Formats: sequence, C-alpha cells, structure tokens
Amino acid sequence: MTDLHPFIAGLPKAELHVHHVGSASPRIVAELAARHPDSKVPTDPEALADYFTFTDFAHFVDVYLSVVDLIRTPEDVRLLTFEIARDMARQNIRYAELTLTPFSSTRRGINEVAFMEAIEDARKAAEAELGTVLRWCFDIPGEAGLEAAAETARLAVDLRPDGLVSFGLGGPEIGVPRPQFKPYFDRAIAAGLHSVPHAGETTGPETVWDALTDLRAERIGHGTSSVQDARLLAHLAEHRIALEVCPTSNIATRAVATMDEHPLRQMVEAGVLVTINSDDPPMFGTDLNSEYGVAAHLLDLDERGVADLAKNAVQASFLDEAGKARIAGEIDTYTTDWLARRS
Repeated sequence: MTDLHPFIAGLPKAELHVHHVGSASPRIVAELAARHPDSKVPTDPEALADYFTFTDFAHFVDVYLSVVDLIRTPEDVRLLTFEIARDMARQNIRYAELTLTPFSSTRRGINEVAFMEAIEDARKAAEAELGTVLRWCFDIPGEAGLEAAAETARLAVDLRPDGLVSFGLGGPEIGVPRPQFKPYFDRAIAAGLHSVPHAGETTGPETVWDALTDLRAERIGHGTSSVQDARLLAHLAEHRIALEVCPTSNIATRAVATMDEHPLRQMVEAGVLVTINSDDPPMFGTDLNSEYGVAAHLLDLDERGVADLAKNAVQASFLDEAGKARIAGEIDTYTTDWLARRS
C-alpha cells in the first residue's frame, strides 16, 4: 500500500473540531505551568506525555480542566491562540473553526473584553503572518451548568467578536442532558450563529437526537454512537448534517474500545458526511495529519479518497462560498500535481 503520509502532510486542509486549550503543545503547556507554579501540571514537556494518559473520559476532563487553569491572563490567551495557529500552518491547515470556552477564562478573572481582544489580535496576526484563517466556536462547558450556558450565550451575542461563527456544547454528556440548553442555543441561533454541539460520544444515539431536535444542530461533535440507530444515520445522511469525527480522541477517552472497532466506515457507508478532526491533539499524542492517516487506513483510501475527505471538511465548514471554492481548488490542484509527479 502506498505511504500516504507525505501526500497528507502537504495536502491543504480544514479542521472543524479542535479545542483551544486542548491544542496547547507540550512546549506551551510547560511554559504556562512555569508561569503559574501553583498548578499541578508538570513543567517538563516530556513528563506531560504521562500526565496526558487518560484512564477514562472523566479523567480526561479533570486533566483538561487543570490545563484550562493555566490560562489566567489576556497575554496567556493571545500566546496560546497564535501558537495553535502556528502548529496548524505547519500542517497546511488553511482554515480552522477553533472551539473556545470563554466562560472558563472569564470566571478565572480574565476581563471579557480583553479576552475578545486577545483572540482577535491572534486571529488577525495568524492570517497575515501564517496564512491560516481562524474562526471561533464559543462552547458551553456542560459540567458547569446553566450559569455557564447563560454566560456563554451573553458573551457570544453581546460581545460577539468578528471571528465568531458558531455556538457549541462540550464537556461530559453523562448526567448533562442536551435539552436543558435549548434557550441558550435559541438565543445564539437568533443572533446568526450556527449550532454545533457535542453529542453521542459517551452516550447513545438519543443524545444526538436531542441535539438535533432541541439544539437544532447543524453539525454534531463526535456522534460515534449514531451508528447504533439506522434511522438516525439515514436522517444525518439525508439532511447532510456532518459528523465531526476524531478517531484517536475516541480511543484515548475510551469512547471507542479499539481503533478496529471505530465506526467511521459504518458512517461513510451509510452516506453520512464525515469530517476528520484532531479534537485535543497534543493531549492525545496526535495531529490532523495523523488523523487523516488513521482515516485513510480505516477506509482503505488512496490519494484521491483522502482529498475527497479533506473537501468534506471544507464543504461542512461555515466559511463563505468564495473561501470554500478557494480551498477546494487548492486541494484539487495539489492532488492533480502530486499524482502527475508520481506517474
């Protein structure tokens, strides 16, 4: 079988499901931990590999929140955001919708206006200096309840930064029913934001249905349990509601037992629009290029198949039509040139 890794490395890509704090590289996490020595997070980048080994989803959330606690000033926010864009540019990620949880920062004392200014400054610098276009999803931390939902909706609607395109819901699913967040999604949708909640990662397909019916989801974060419900798969396929699939994340958090059992192929065979994403890449020892390699293996893809998968993410994004056409054209040109050189 052809080694697809060199092809994937140069392939122009878009990413739709990747978390802000969860994208902090070991170097940046260690630097932030050194700035804030009261944290339990290791300051040695090598020690972070052990720290980021998770026993289950609940343990992952605990570790994730300990890293969230390192982001305490607008300068921390700006540094993290620009460095994420730098890592994306190295992978030829042309466009990304980065999920931020502003409630986690503002409740830790970061001024809300300064937070917005920090992310926007980093976004503009990333596009100008690196060529990577960033957009934001503001995400409710579900474990923090309705107070967090109300605050996230307020920040999204009343202080809406230029880069904000969508409204999400993350954190644990078990014990955090989706319908209770309906009023906050209604407010965000009324303000013109897209609905992109997590659902069906550690719970069954009923959670995905709740996200569709109560939260009016336009894409679903993860949605791995959707394959347990043939009617749900048919609905997703018919309405072109994309699943944001993160294979390595699903294994790391024990949402899926083994990679051989991952339901990606079942999703594709059902006609569902799937996109490939890295979720919290350094925490899971991966990046988007690696996830495309995993997907290519699970789906038995060649270069054209991988390119089509990359175009799925462009199609499912909230980028404007001209931007979608530009990146899709880059993917086609790159693929044609690659295959011509190989022949």
